[in-house]
Amino acid sequence: MLLLLAAVFEVSAYAHESTLRGHETWVTSVQFSKDGQTLISGGDDGAVKAWDTRREKLLWSVREERNAVTAVACSADGTRVAAGRWDGSVLIHDARNGQLLATLREHTESITALVFSPDGQFLASGSGDDTLKLWNLKLSKLIRTFEQGNDYDVTAVAFSPDSKRIATGDGENEIRIWDVDSGEKLMSLKGHEAVVSSVAFNTDGTRLVSGSWDCTPRIWNASDGQLIATLRGHTDEVTGVTFTGDGACVISASADGSVKVWDSRGGAARSTLNCGSEKVTCVAFRSDGQRIAVGGKSDVTVWSLTDKITTSSSDQR
Repeated sequence: MLLLLAAVFEVSAYAHESTLRGHETWVTSVQFSKDGQTLISGGDDGAVKAWDTRREKLLWSVREERNAVTAVACSADGTRVAAGRWDGSVLIHDARNGQLLATLREHTESITALVFSPDGQFLASGSGDDTLKLWNLKLSKLIRTFEQGNDYDVTAVAFSPDSKRIATGDGENEIRIWDVDSGEKLMSLKGHEAVVSSVAFNTDGTRLVSGSWDCTPRIWNASDGQLIATLRGHTDEVTGVTFTGDGACVISASADGSVKVWDSRGGAARSTLNCGSEKVTCVAFRSDGQRIAVGGKSDVTVWSLTDKITTSSSDQR
């Protein structure tokens, strides 16, 4: 008896949904709230902005001149926004109105990556000072520093869905997975040929996808570190990656101006969105993968799938 599983993908083209204008210079980081109705953007102009994506309306904006925003993140419960800045500080804002709640100062160089833990307890910050720092959100206190063991920036960070592991990418082209409780390095994933720019777990934490300046996303087994697939098709550095909610597809964005949807099992490209000739500096994905925000020169463009990505299986005996 032979059981064959056939996956069927139906991927429509992305449709332009809205353009959010207001930054004075390049947009450096974007992030959706968990419900996808609010988008946070940060820019070289020092501004953090919150947008209502349904009404294309600016909700609030805060700005520190001469202190660029280098990374932004939204908490899972939608109450807080974190903004990392060029001077190494991390500012925590109230997501409703932008009010400053706390300032975290321990890094000695620019913030490069930020992520809240899914359980709401922690914030992780990566920096050009070669460290990852873990913060207790309730106390606004540093509780652990993860030392890279090299002289390369921490360039990407992601929590596992259970908040027990952290994945980091760095300028040495390497990915490391860490135990949150002990601070122990669990494994190193090697294979990229340039800086790792983005990392993300799938929803059950068994796989990890990474994007790199070597123009490829790569899919890894998050349990043993084995490389599963290398996805080739972008012609410039990959700026962001994620899995769709069911894990069937990977979505990647690139400085070549495109966003691609890939079959996460076989690695085939299923759909390509061409965002135009302007460089894509950053990208954010709604948790279900059905909406994408792309940052560029002074504006953010939001795209949505006209139909959902679906998978189905059939048995052949």
